[in-house]
Amino acid sequence: MTTFREAVEARDSDAMAAALAENVVFTSPVAFKPYPGKAITAAILRGVLRVFEDFRYVREIANPDGRGHALLFEATVNGKTVNGCDFLHYDDNGLIDSLTVMIRPLSAAQAMAEAMAAQFPRIQEEALAASQAQSAS
Repeated sequence: MTTFREAVEARDSDAMAAALAENVVFTSPVAFKPYPGKAITAAILRGVLRVFEDFRYVREIANPDGRGHALLFEATVNGKTVNGCDFLHYDDNGLIDSLTVMIRPLSAAQAMAEAMAAQFPRIQEEALAASQAQSAS
C-alpha cells in the first residue's frame, strides 16, 4: 500500500505501474465503463499526473484485512479545487487489482473530464505501445 502512495506523491509513473497487477481494473470518475488491464491503467495514471496540480493525499483509511485502502486527496485541475478518493484493492501478491477514483464537486469533475479528454489520444498511444512491448517480450 505504501508503495503506491509514495509513488504517486513522488510523481513516479514507473513505480506506480509496478504496483499494478496485470489484470487491474480502473474505474474512472468520469467514464461510464471501467478500463481493464495494466497498460491502459498505467497510461491513465500518467495522464492524471499531467493534469493534476498541487496533488496531495490528506488521509488514508485501511481495511483491517489490509487488502482495501482509501486514499483521500486534494488537487487542482484548470483552477478548480478537486477533492477525491482512490479506492484500492490488493490481490494475493500485494498488487493493486482494482482502482476506483471518485471526485467532487461536479465543477471539478467536469474540469477533470475536459483535461483528461485532451490527454486521451496520448493515453491510448502509450497503452498500445506498452501492450506491444509486453507482447514482444
